[in-house]
Amino acid sequence: MTVDAAPTNMTAGGFKPPHFKTQKVVQDHFADPGILKVGDTWYAFATNNGKQNVRVATSTDFSSWTVMENWDALPRTGSWTAQPKMETENFLPTSGKFIDTIKDLVDGRWPWSNAPPAVWAPDVSTNDLGMHVLYYSAQQKGEKRHCVGVAVSATPQGPYQALDEPFACHEEQGGSIDPSGFHDTATGKRYVTYKIDGNNVGNGGLCGNMVAPQVPTPIMLQEVGPDGFTKIGDPVQILDRGVDDGPLVEAPNLVRTEDGKYVLFFSSNCYSTDLYDIGYAFADSVTGPYTKAGPFAITGTAGLKAPGGATVAPDGKHMVFHAADEKGGRSMYTTEVSFEFGMDKKMKVAAIAA
Repeated sequence: MTVDAAPTNMTAGGFKPPHFKTQKVVQDHFADPGILKVGDTWYAFATNNGKQNVRVATSTDFSSWTVMENWDALPRTGSWTAQPKMETENFLPTSGKFIDTIKDLVDGRWPWSNAPPAVWAPDVSTNDLGMHVLYYSAQQKGEKRHCVGVAVSATPQGPYQALDEPFACHEEQGGSIDPSGFHDTATGKRYVTYKIDGNNVGNGGLCGNMVAPQVPTPIMLQEVGPDGFTKIGDPVQILDRGVDDGPLVEAPNLVRTEDGKYVLFFSSNCYSTDLYDIGYAFADSVTGPYTKAGPFAITGTAGLKAPGGATVAPDGKHMVFHAADEKGGRSMYTTEVSFEFGMDKKMKVAAIAA
């Protein structure tokens, strides 16, 4: 399904969405997509569906996609992660997980995606050695918090072999989620962005962080070596939630434009509400400072509901993201984006093709 939406008045902050073309390409349960192109084939990777830790879909034209049913790109999540349990255990009142499951449903989450090891938001990059590096977040063993993990494979679809230690945790600040790789072609340097999951230890309300005092949910940037996972120096904060972002910012993804600007896509507000969106910020340097430039897509843009989790391919053109579907899950959408630096000295991003 291709949607071409002309500008319409929106109630959220007076936002008028741009001329926006998009296409729904994978139906339900394909959340938080990341993308990779190898040769003539596109690969999309998605959050677990309660059966596979990392789902995979492929395409040769970026329009027609085929899900690799019953294929798990990450069959083993690493010795540091919580171990899987019986699929029905979380739904049994005697299991000790029943209340958590009901809370997931009330909050708008999918209980199967939170069953250990609860692998979320995978992203894949090809390193300088030609190996494919999978970044993901998973529940830490003995904890209810997530850490970022790394796995490697010689083939893009996997299976990927997880490293023995997590890449980033920040346990005291709530954990770490939503990793994304970035190769800066201007310098040859590699980075990983991720979110410190502060709302996981917030004081309550939507997404755990709408009751004062609200806690930070910073976006971090970690430089890595040519292999894509050996850390160089300490991580630096490049963004955080503000008043207009509700309880959080998350799902960071970096891209460098042809004119040398760095654009950081992210999502804000609570994923279980219609306020969830895709925003972006821009900077002259990869480390910032980043200036928020307004939303890219909100509920109502091209008929979308709660769009989020945007990822742009290294070509700076092809984008995937998810939005809520009629069954309560998340479908994957594609679009092609363009970047323009406006007269107001702000970056403008438009969805120009499905």
